[in-house]
Amino acid sequence: MEDILKTAERRQKEAWSVIEKTNVTDHWSSIGATINLVGSLKTGLLINNRDIDFHIYTTPFKLSDSFLAVSRLSENKRIKTVSYANLLEAEDKCIEWHAFYDDPDGNSWQIDMIHILNDSPYVGYFENVAERISEVLTEETRGAILRIKSAIPMGQKVMSIQIYKAVIEDGIRNIEAFWQWKKQNPNEGVLTWVP
Repeated sequence: MEDILKTAERRQKEAWSVIEKTNVTDHWSSIGATINLVGSLKTGLLINNRDIDFHIYTTPFKLSDSFLAVSRLSENKRIKTVSYANLLEAEDKCIEWHAFYDDPDGNSWQIDMIHILNDSPYVGYFENVAERISEVLTEETRGAILRIKSAIPMGQKVMSIQIYKAVIEDGIRNIEAFWQWKKQNPNEGVLTWVP
């Protein structure tokens, strides 16, 4: 268990270094945006996936501002790829940006930046989820989540929120029990669960 905790701690330090070296928060702040860290790094549950998640808000929303912030981020020579999805007309009401940063050790980090319209149903939602998870985590549940996450084979997609729900709400404590739980609780879309 100690190895898993050390791995998680090291990975989270690496993630904070990526944030610092890319100046991602400064680039968004430069257009007047509020940028909120969400997801595994926010909750202290980042271990395997090199993935950093931000939710971003501007008033007023301007698509050109979104492009401006990302163009500034893209000037970093370690940002190798950026993808964009316009979901302004979808239920999410957002722009999705995914930037890929290669760190000095050759690891690729995905930086997800979701620029959300102020009338989206998800305004503040995932910030609240991260806060609630952080509040209810115990040493035991944090350990169980990190063990399960570290046991998932590379390349196999599992939504972290499924693991959190299985552990926190349903008492799952290992990968075998999690796979059983997942079969009994299929979910393909956004899982709207808050502890």
